[in-house]
Amino acid sequence: MCDKEISNNIFSRLPIESSGPSAPLALPVPASVSQQGSRRRRLWEMPSQALCPVIGVCLPMPLLRRRLAKVLGGLAMAGDYELHCGAINDCNRRSPIAELLQKELDQRYAPALRLSAQHKSTEALARWWAAAQHGNDVPGALWATLTHARCDTALQELVLRGIHMLQHQVGSAERADLVRIDTLQEENRVLGRELAQAQSRNTRLTQERALEMERLQADNLRMRAELVGRDTLLAGLREEMQALEAAVPGLRHRQEQSEHIRVQLARIHELERSLLIAQQQQQRERRRAEDALQALAAASSVTTLADAEQALPELNERSVLCVGGRQSVVPVYRQLIERTGGRFLHHDGGEEDAVGKLDASLAAADLVICQTGCISHDAYWRVKDHCKRHGKRCVFVDKPSASSLQRALGGLGGPGNEEPALTASRTKP
Repeated sequence: MCDKEISNNIFSRLPIESSGPSAPLALPVPASVSQQGSRRRRLWEMPSQALCPVIGVCLPMPLLRRRLAKVLGGLAMAGDYELHCGAINDCNRRSPIAELLQKELDQRYAPALRLSAQHKSTEALARWWAAAQHGNDVPGALWATLTHARCDTALQELVLRGIHMLQHQVGSAERADLVRIDTLQEENRVLGRELAQAQSRNTRLTQERALEMERLQADNLRMRAELVGRDTLLAGLREEMQALEAAVPGLRHRQEQSEHIRVQLARIHELERSLLIAQQQQQRERRRAEDALQALAAASSVTTLADAEQALPELNERSVLCVGGRQSVVPVYRQLIERTGGRFLHHDGGEEDAVGKLDASLAAADLVICQTGCISHDAYWRVKDHCKRHGKRCVFVDKPSASSLQRALGGLGGPGNEEPALTASRTKP
């Protein structure tokens, strides 16, 4: 419907240029005639059904509006549809608008015209159009094909059908692009808000950084002032030191001697500590030697009294509790008691073992031997009180040696010793 005459055509008042007062209108060149030469068809020589796609596709609306405004001598105030239809109606004949649009199309699509001119047959032109309609310059290929001298009616119909479907596809693509544009605009608004927030955050951080830089610069100035003050103080102290050195000769030597004395005192203290540790170690070694000598003496006393074992009583599995005594003599006591057939029990009298455990040991013993010189007062009175209350035999030994225990056990072997009795070699520990 774009090729129909519309009422009040905005181009109806334009004069029609002609070679004479009664020049006939130019008619479309038949296909059989155009194929005989190399002359390209003009815009006003095309059929009306080809003008709508050519003007609509090959001439963007802003460009068409500018060119028509130039011909009309002013700004074209009509709508896009009216301008499009008016251009089609004026291009049905040779008119100033048709000639202007012909010139504009030839200049705009000159590269496509040069490429189409290389094809000398309708078949070659059809193949070129089939490849070009999928390229980037579809408007140029459309103009070059329809105006080509070898474009017959069949090829023209094929081109118009293809461009018609392409316009539908382009419309669908434009609608999809509009949807995509709306989406992109929404994303742009979201990104704009985020950008504004980021810029605000950046501005805040920049201000904070500026404040931090100002604080650091203030601290730097303060530290520089302190450094200058310290350098001044140091210079004053150096001057005072030089004055003291000048007033008191040998001051530096005295300071060196004082430092040397301090180091020597520290060395003396260290040596004294080492000496004290060595003395303590020597005392421990001396005590170990004394314990070893006592054990050796006890062992020798056992061997010297081996002949008197016949005088020892037979204990017959009686439990003998030895309270007190040195740890080095305890094995000798155990050997002597077990040799007479008894069972040896021992309690150190409160040195390391708890005194509270002494009552259980006294209850399990049949005979008690108390080393009075090696137990506490509490253990001594516990032993004496228990033996007195339960009528157990208790032998008190002064010296913690094997010979003393030998004599104490030998005193148990005489007549009348079957009944329990309390005997003591001394009354107090």
